[in-house]
Amino acid sequence: MKRTPNPPTGNTAPAMSVRAAALWALVSQYLSFAMQFATSIVLARWFITPAQLGQFSIAFAAVTLVAFLQDFGVTRYVNGERDLTPEKLRMAFTISVAFAWSIALLALASAWPIAAFYADPALFGITLIVASSYLLVPLAIVPQATCQRRMDYRSNAMIEIGSSVANAATALVLALLGYGALALAWGAFAQQAARLVISQWRSGGMLPWPLRVSEARAVLALGGTNTVQVVCQTVSSRAPELALGAVVGNAAVGLFSRATGLALQLRTLIAGAVTGVFYPAFRRLRDSGEPLGPPYLRVVAAYTGVTWPAMAGIAVLADPVVRLLYGERWMEAAPLLAWVAFAQMFQVAVPLNADLPLLLGRHRTLMRVMVLETIASIALLAVTAPFGLLWVAISRAIHGIVWVAMYAPLLCRSVGLGARPLIATWMKGAVATVAAIVPALAGFVFWAPPGEAGFLQVLATACAGVALWFVALVVTAHPLHRELVELAASTLASRRTGGQLPAR
Repeated sequence: MKRTPNPPTGNTAPAMSVRAAALWALVSQYLSFAMQFATSIVLARWFITPAQLGQFSIAFAAVTLVAFLQDFGVTRYVNGERDLTPEKLRMAFTISVAFAWSIALLALASAWPIAAFYADPALFGITLIVASSYLLVPLAIVPQATCQRRMDYRSNAMIEIGSSVANAATALVLALLGYGALALAWGAFAQQAARLVISQWRSGGMLPWPLRVSEARAVLALGGTNTVQVVCQTVSSRAPELALGAVVGNAAVGLFSRATGLALQLRTLIAGAVTGVFYPAFRRLRDSGEPLGPPYLRVVAAYTGVTWPAMAGIAVLADPVVRLLYGERWMEAAPLLAWVAFAQMFQVAVPLNADLPLLLGRHRTLMRVMVLETIASIALLAVTAPFGLLWVAISRAIHGIVWVAMYAPLLCRSVGLGARPLIATWMKGAVATVAAIVPALAGFVFWAPPGEAGFLQVLATACAGVALWFVALVVTAHPLHRELVELAASTLASRRTGGQLPAR
C-alpha cells in the first residue's frame, strides 16, 4: 500500500486542535447543507413529484438496509486503535474492501426482487444505479478515516463538499432533462464517485495491496458490534419508508421522506458536523486516563443547547416552512415534519450513544440495548402504520422517548456520570428551547395563524427566538454560553496570529 507523507500511526501528532477540527467540520457541513438544501427546494418545486421522490426513497432505503454494513467498523478501528501501524492499516483496508464489495454485490442482486415486491418496474433501474454506487465506497473508507484520525478536517471538508457538489450538479442537470427519480439515483452515484476520488487524493493514494489478513481479530470484533449497530439504526430509520411504500404508495413515501429529510438535514447541519471530531478526541482522553464525565457533559450541553431550540422551532413553524420552501403540493408533509422534528430532539439528548460504549469496550451491553431499541421501534411502526402517515410520524416521537430511556443509563455508566448532572444539563437546554419558540407562538396569536404566516413573520419571529435563546443561555449559566464566548475569542485570536487557532 502506498504510504502517505504522514503515516497515520498511533504516534502521529494531530494536524490541528479539537476546536480547529470542529470549525473545519462545521464549515464543510454548512456548505454541504446549503447545496443539498437549495437543490432539494429546486427539485421539489419544479422537477420531482412526491411519487418520484417516493420511488427513489424506496430504492435507497432498500439498498441501504444492506449497504450501510460496508464500513464494518473499520472507520472506528482506524480512529480508535492505540497503535495504528502501517501493517494494521493495510489489514484494515483489506478487510474493508473484501467485506464492502460483498455487500455491494448483494445490494446489486436485490434490484429485481425489490422491483417485483413493489410491482414497479421502474424501481429496477433506480435500485441498480444506487446499488452500483456502493462498489465505489470501500476505496474511500480507509483514506477518509486516516484523515479523521490525524484530525485533518481540512481534507475531510474537501471530501464532503466535493461529493455534495457532484451530487447536486448531477441531480439538477438530469432532472432538468426529465429523468425524474433516475436523476436522484445518478446524483447518489456521482456523490460516491467524487468521495472516492477526493479521499484518495487527500490521503496520498491508498490501495489495499498487498493484501494482509493477519492480526484481524480486533477489526472483526469491532466489526461484529458495528454491524449490529448499523443494522439496528438502518432498520429503525428506513422501515417507515419501506412499510409505507407497501401499504400506502409512492406518494406517501415521498411526503414522509420530504419531512424526515428536512429534519435530518437540519439536525446534521447543527449537530452532526462535529460528531466525527469527538471520537478521536475522546480516544485521546481515554488513553491519557482523564475522566470522561465532565467533557461528555459539555458535549451534551452543546448538542441540546443548539439542536433542541432549532428542532422545536422547525416543529412550531412546520406549516409555513413547508409552504414557503416546497410549495402547496407538499403541504401534507407539514404535520409529519412537526412530529419528526420533535422526535429528533430525543436523538441528540444522548450524543455519541454508540461511539463511547464502543471506545470503552462495552460491546455486549451496547448490542443488547441496540437490539431492544430496534424491536421497540419496529413494534411501534407495526402498530401505527395501518392508521396512516401521521401516526407513523407520531410513532417516531414515542420511539425517541424509548431511545433516551435505554441509552442514557448506558452512557452514564460508560463515562462515570451520575443522572443528576445529566438531567440538570437537559433542564438548562429545555429553558433555552422554550425561550426560542415563544416568539413564533406569539406570532401565530398576534400576527397571523400558521396557515397564513408569510416569510417576514417566519424570519422576524425566528430572529427574535435566537435573541431570547441567547438571553436564556446567559441567565441559566448554560455551558454553551461559555463555549460560544471562548470560540469567539479563539476566532479573533486566530486572525491576529495568522489563522492558527490555539489548541484545546
